[in-house]
Amino acid sequence: MKVLLVNGSFHQKGCTYTALCEVAKALNANGIQTEIYQIGNATSGCRGCRACKKLGKCVIGDGVNEFVEKAANFDGFVFGSPVYYASAAGALVSFMDRAFYSGGRNFAYKPAAAVVSCRRAGASTTFDVINKYFTINNMPVVGSNYWNEIHGNTAEEAAQDEEGLQTMRVLGNNMAWLLKCIELGKLEGLEPVKEKKVMTNFIRG
Repeated sequence: MKVLLVNGSFHQKGCTYTALCEVAKALNANGIQTEIYQIGNATSGCRGCRACKKLGKCVIGDGVNEFVEKAANFDGFVFGSPVYYASAAGALVSFMDRAFYSGGRNFAYKPAAAVVSCRRAGASTTFDVINKYFTINNMPVVGSNYWNEIHGNTAEEAAQDEEGLQTMRVLGNNMAWLLKCIELGKLEGLEPVKEKKVMTNFIRG
């Protein structure tokens, strides 16, 4: 079993990376393979062209399609973000908008978690923003013994947040447990009940 951890910070080894590494350590200790994926530079936002519904992939060629293909080979996901203006990093939001809209099939029914790093405040809002991608895509959301956040202005400060680090470890342990439960369920032939999506709006003729 493998979990893909996505670093939505421009800083390759900053606070968000510190948190993701702690989650990865717990997953590894439970026999789960991990990989940290760095999204890097800001990506273009979704154009709302809906071309991906016909093509099966996004028309913008900046790495999102490659990520979606990669995601098909993983069993779980952790998306991490720093807090910018009390919300998730814009680059990560743009990235997730397009990855989930064009390639939601590769994420559905797989456990996921949000991880947030901040200096002081705004973590709860950011946590909520990221979790919404999971709950609209049939993904079990993994929690911890506190909201999945770590505090610090630098990676060194984040590494001193003992409660935050424990929250990450518990998150990793919980995700490993859930992944193993799902795997056992599959061996017993258990699958989620699926329905064709019904789309409505609020306009009445």
